[in-house]
Amino acid sequence: MNKNLKKLKEFINNNDLDGYIVPKNDNFFTEYSNINNLYKISNFSGSAGFALVLKNNNYLFVDGRYTLQAKKQSGKEFTIFEIPYLWPKDLLNINSYKIGFDPELFTQNILNKYFEKIVNLIPLKYDFNNIKEKISNKFYLLNKTITGETTSKKINKLKKILVKKKISYLYISASENVNWVLNIRGKDLPNSPLVNCKLILSDKGKLFLFIDINKITNLKKKLNKNIKFCNEKDFFKVIYHLEKGEICIDKNTCSIYEEQIIRSKFKITENVDPIYNLKSIKNKTEISNTITAHIKDGVALTKFLYWFKKNKRKIDEKKIEKKLEYFRKRSKNYLYPSFDTIAGSGPNGAIIHYKSTNKTNRLIKKDDILLVDSGGQYMWGTTDVTRTTTAGNVSNKIKNNFTRVLKGHISVITCDLKRNFNGHLIDKLARKFLKKAGLNYSHGTGHGVGFFLNVHEGPQSIARNNKIPLKKGMILSNEPGYYLNNKYGIRIENLIYIDKVRNNLIFKNLTFAPIDLDMINFNMLTKREREFLFNYHLEVYSKLSKYLTRAEKKWMMSLIK
Repeated sequence: MNKNLKKLKEFINNNDLDGYIVPKNDNFFTEYSNINNLYKISNFSGSAGFALVLKNNNYLFVDGRYTLQAKKQSGKEFTIFEIPYLWPKDLLNINSYKIGFDPELFTQNILNKYFEKIVNLIPLKYDFNNIKEKISNKFYLLNKTITGETTSKKINKLKKILVKKKISYLYISASENVNWVLNIRGKDLPNSPLVNCKLILSDKGKLFLFIDINKITNLKKKLNKNIKFCNEKDFFKVIYHLEKGEICIDKNTCSIYEEQIIRSKFKITENVDPIYNLKSIKNKTEISNTITAHIKDGVALTKFLYWFKKNKRKIDEKKIEKKLEYFRKRSKNYLYPSFDTIAGSGPNGAIIHYKSTNKTNRLIKKDDILLVDSGGQYMWGTTDVTRTTTAGNVSNKIKNNFTRVLKGHISVITCDLKRNFNGHLIDKLARKFLKKAGLNYSHGTGHGVGFFLNVHEGPQSIARNNKIPLKKGMILSNEPGYYLNNKYGIRIENLIYIDKVRNNLIFKNLTFAPIDLDMINFNMLTKREREFLFNYHLEVYSKLSKYLTRAEKKWMMSLIK
């Protein structure tokens, strides 16, 4: 048994508990963090999930992206369940069960979803002995030429919302939202340019920033003059000295520990942070900077795809990752990956969020399909792109499935946004051609993307249950796929944004990199779809050609047909 799992079970027994629940997130509720307690006890390395450890059973809950990965990594010691189809409440129907949890790592909203009050939940902190983050991770400021909007203007927008709703305070518990408001960034996370911090904003414009004070010594004078800098441990003290009033929290990132402190002083009247909606709509400057970042990224990916097609040497998945990173690093604006690169060949490609390890690393055979999902953080923009390709020959059956995915991809980018005004409706279009053949995929079709922030951002997405109205300035991914267990995986992903042309909302591509024509059954494409592919590759060539070698240009020209 994993030694960390064994210690946790000893803790459960010593504290007269029936079980303990372990989340993926840290106390900042970020998707990617240097702290991963879930991995420590389960060996599961995915970006989302949680474990319920009982005295005699271990359960791991993940979404459809990770079911295969979880079974491979954790299946020996954990029973794997797929959410949202099964929750802990579906397994535990005994009211006398006592389940421990860390109140700093869970929100009330999360626990209600998991358990619906069917068990006794005991707030009890378990020490995983995590290493504290380095104080050297100081943050930096972004000016208006990068963000398009000053901190003061953003604060004024929030003040108006608070005054209109008669709310005295907004508690901003999501670091990404604090970073957006204050136009700051940092390096506290491995893949997102964020500084871990939290903020209270009053309707009068006063700000209380909770942060490791050592990170701001060089920038205090340059930040908004209304900011009071507070030690992270002084949350209760600050709350206690504020005037009474009504407050808005965020139900998804305000921990039970924080919420209890807040309720001791304030009446909570709203539980959705309005910043999510504000930052989801990118301004002209943010879109312009994002487009520039995608041109740089498109050059790197195109050079990589050309190299892969022409390569004659034996290569494995690890070499694929390093080669793609090499091409990205050739841009002076590139900083680091926006998430761990997924390079899955053959059967590994069927694992939706596969991560190659020394144990799973696979030599790529001539006729293998290679699925590469990767992205970068650039000055200034966040990218995310998936291409499925081959250096050999593929069967007609694989071509047909790739073409069905492509048709869904084209259906998204070309859809009528007046009729298909939310992600729920667009998700149906993406799956239509696969479903006609009795096929499907177990992840959403698209997620929101931040501006030089997190690669996954809400509230918008292209998914079955997302009915958030789509608006000008939103950025999303367009990534339908198909996965045949132990055989291969197919996914085609571009980032897209919403623009307005002649009073009509339309999707426009941000990602410019070739789609593998060798994978397509052109007989399955309509005239309109062929024209789209022709125009797309023509635009890729026009945007990237000046950065390509003569041989790369010649190869790109061969795709415009």
